Amino acid sequence: MLALVGGEEFKPGNEEQDRMLAAAAGPGPAFVVPTAAARQGPEDAVAHATSWFARLGLPLHELPVLKRTDANSKDLADEARKGGFFYLVGGDPGLVAQVLRESRVWTSIFEAWRDGAALAGSSAGAMALCSHTLIRAGWPDRTNRRPNDGLGVVPDTAVLPHYDTFGHKWVESARRELPDMTLLGIDERSAAVWIDEGWRAAGPGAVTVIRGTDAARFTSGVKIAGLAIPARMLPA
Repeated sequence: MLALVGGEEFKPGNEEQDRMLAAAAGPGPAFVVPTAAARQGPEDAVAHATSWFARLGLPLHELPVLKRTDANSKDLADEARKGGFFYLVGGDPGLVAQVLRESRVWTSIFEAWRDGAALAGSSAGAMALCSHTLIRAGWPDRTNRRPNDGLGVVPDTAVLPHYDTFGHKWVESARRELPDMTLLGIDERSAAVWIDEGWRAAGPGAVTVIRGTDAARFTSGVKIAGLAIPARMLPA
């Protein structure tokens, strides 16, 4: 199972996708990965995640990957390879891919997911799991975004998180920068979920798939059309 969450994770409203994730967790430890929050209080992100998932019956452990040296730690990579669940928290959109891409830990996480672990990312975490992650292009216009390479689990796609609050404002610059890519707008506390060999929407909001000037909106329980099948191999 793979879940791309639109933000505001570990709060009421996320129950649908998070219960699905907890149920899909494989054998082995379940990890929260606070990389995106490395500059914004990772200990708070870990505390919120562990408290939230404890209510859903899933004890979480921290996989403390905050910088590149952590991501290339053999000990942390060996620990991750045994995992049955991984949740990449929200925070800095560029930091997750910058720290994890082509690292030992990311290879272990990807291989564990491919072998049956559940994998999720929210906001910056969800953005990094796609082929491209959108970062701020200039100050003071926060709506102007430029793409960086992501981790590539969902090919040819860029997530616009918090789509119902501010993510929709990124569409113009994202279309300009990534004219041939699928843009995936995900509302807060909602998710695009890959399960049973298909994508479906979950949560109280909606998922919007944008290709060029065309857009289609999907609500909870509805199968999502137009979204790429997740990769089964790490990008070269």
